[in-house]
Amino acid sequence: MKPLLLKGGKLVDPSQQLNEIGDLLIAEGKIAGIGGAIKGPDEVEVVECDGLIVSPGFIDVHCHLREPGREDVETIATGARAAAARVYPIGAISVGQDGKALAEFGEMVGAGAVAVSDDGRPVASAQLMRTALEYARTFQIPVIDHCEEPTLSAGGTMNEGIVSAQLGLKGIPAEAEEIMVIRDILLARLTGGHVHLAHMSTKGSVELIRWGKDRGIRVTAEVCPHHLSLTEESVRGYETNAKMNPPLRTARDVEALREAVKDGTIDVIATDHAPHHYDEKEREFADAPNGIVGLETALAVVVTNLVEKGGLGFSDLVDRMACTPARLFNLPGGSLKRGAIADVTIFDPSEHWKVDPSKFLSKGRNSPYTGMTLVGRAACTIVAGSIVYRSGNSGRGRETKRVRG
Repeated sequence: MKPLLLKGGKLVDPSQQLNEIGDLLIAEGKIAGIGGAIKGPDEVEVVECDGLIVSPGFIDVHCHLREPGREDVETIATGARAAAARVYPIGAISVGQDGKALAEFGEMVGAGAVAVSDDGRPVASAQLMRTALEYARTFQIPVIDHCEEPTLSAGGTMNEGIVSAQLGLKGIPAEAEEIMVIRDILLARLTGGHVHLAHMSTKGSVELIRWGKDRGIRVTAEVCPHHLSLTEESVRGYETNAKMNPPLRTARDVEALREAVKDGTIDVIATDHAPHHYDEKEREFADAPNGIVGLETALAVVVTNLVEKGGLGFSDLVDRMACTPARLFNLPGGSLKRGAIADVTIFDPSEHWKVDPSKFLSKGRNSPYTGMTLVGRAACTIVAGSIVYRSGNSGRGRETKRVRG
């Protein structure tokens, strides 16, 4: 593995309050030098990064890769190519994800699990959730919950409100999420465990999370790019690529979530990448599965809607998509400090591009952003010192050259 020298990019690393133009040297899979003009060793490979942002590698803490069982819609290999990343497993909270008996956390952590979750299934039993938080605390891992009160959401296909009434679709009220949010926060207070709330979607949830944090309760939360950019209006026309759970909410909810990302109430931006086969999404709206692909649009959706339009700084963006995910889930990466593992994302903050799912590296094509023009795009991704993705387009930062130092 030859050393890499990233030249002249804007180094953005909130973990060390860094936001300046400079060079980054990578050697033997680690950060070997940072800042200013660096003279690399012999046979260094140079990546020109003028006009690009160089940050710690982005980490997606919520992604569905469909293997084993649904390799036709995604595999670990295709999902990892789309993310250009390592994969860390998340174990189940309950045996078979049926919400009855606690799974063996110790064995899963020993096998590499970094958290536990029953994924798209809420932990309906408060007693089981309490036990999970107590047990997970001994392993210092978070318990991730899909916050949904199942008797309130049963049969629902979109947000409950005027649009659902006009379309004749059964809705899911915001309270179905918020009831479980406050329950989990109170159980985290009771147990001292760390609860991480997946894909928040409502203004009320934001207010409850803020309440818990103000009281020192160990609650963290994530939001998805689609809940920061789209509303229930996207469902009009019975658009199944806008069907997800939790559903797209109102403009009022979107605004509250954006503010929560900016002020840190929401800790993490995660994709909830959920590929489905074309035929599955072509069904009647009520019968179509929930979920969209998000790995290859996440950065651009956030730049377009929160940076360009919402006043979010790139330092905060990198914090929510790289530094904080690494810290909360005890993962390597999340920093460009000297000696840190060399996981690096290089992206163009101003490139405009049109979303064409047929060009995705993921097998999934179910995107609500098809045809939209977004701003911001990854140019190069480095994992443990190796370039694993480089944009195929010519231009700034897209090509490397080997030179003698």
